[in-house]
Amino acid sequence: MLKKLRMLLFLSIGIISTSFLTGCGLKFSDELIVNRFADALLTKNNELQFRFRINDQILNDRQLYKVKVAIHDDKLAAAIGQREIVYGEEQVINGEFLDVGRSEKYIYMNPIPLKKDLHIHELENMIENKNAVSIEVFNNQEVFGRAYLTNFSSEL
Repeated sequence: MLKKLRMLLFLSIGIISTSFLTGCGLKFSDELIVNRFADALLTKNNELQFRFRINDQILNDRQLYKVKVAIHDDKLAAAIGQREIVYGEEQVINGEFLDVGRSEKYIYMNPIPLKKDLHIHELENMIENKNAVSIEVFNNQEVFGRAYLTNFSSEL
């Protein structure tokens, strides 16, 4: 009986350890910006739209936050015409914060027209391989999380 109990305990610990190491299940994930749902979309009108999903399980205890998209690549920043975009500047709620109380945590930023043309493969390479764009979720007291945007899609 004791052998079976030890074997069961050992097996349980092994399964739990394996799930942590492989990242199985979003329940155990501490990723604030869910990377598989984050991308930059090149629209048919030669505009760039940033889209991502915030992991609401991490932000449950916080009421308000801001989202900043930072452009780290000089060529991409020149094409967009700015280095930083703060989401929520149009929605003035307690100093331009977003309300976390919404049930939907997908953020679709307004498309930004490109001032300079970039080839689709060049854009894809910048975003997927060169850490050209990062996303930061914060408020006035702390930064909740940062991540590089590594997915690119196109309507072309």
